[in-house]
Amino acid sequence: MQDTYKTILKNTEPCLYKDKGSKFYGYAFPVHSEEEITLHIENLKKEHHKARHWCYAWRMGDSYEQYRINDDGEPSGSAGLPIYGQIQSKDVTNILIVVVRYFGGTKLGVSGLVTAYKTAAQWVLEQSEIVTKTIDNKYQLKSSYTDMNKVQRIFKQMPVEILSQQMEMDCTFEIGIRKSECEKVIDTIEELRCVQIKLME
Repeated sequence: MQDTYKTILKNTEPCLYKDKGSKFYGYAFPVHSEEEITLHIENLKKEHHKARHWCYAWRMGDSYEQYRINDDGEPSGSAGLPIYGQIQSKDVTNILIVVVRYFGGTKLGVSGLVTAYKTAAQWVLEQSEIVTKTIDNKYQLKSSYTDMNKVQRIFKQMPVEILSQQMEMDCTFEIGIRKSECEKVIDTIEELRCVQIKLME
């Protein structure tokens, strides 16, 4: 079962590629929503308000299922696609790469643009800290306060991440369990009988 994915740990310092007077600034951001993506692009447009193009590609989802490319006025296939190709080559997800271009007065042609956008994306990815994360399922677990010791013992013995907890007359936990470990962990928890557990959306 595939239950890991690769992504970047944090925003990466920009990389600069130059060709015939044009400047290409590559940026990489970890992202989890289209709202985040829009915000990063808007911020770059404010920061580089004199630039000509803000081309990008992104991929999201633990299973790498969502992606988009944008040439932002450059010839079709000359910008977004080469950027996305670098995302694919590093096998990363939950990432946005934006390459900001300042036009230097000399046209580069499609092949020159492909090289420029590919290289800027490649360089910023090479500077990025890439990490492997597990795909976890989230569960809500409820137990009485008197059974807390039993529950805590399981948490210590099994690969469970406690995401949040409320300790009142009844105790409610949100927990994360690695996908490949779910069946084993759930079976062990359900043996307690005194515990309710359900998958969260």
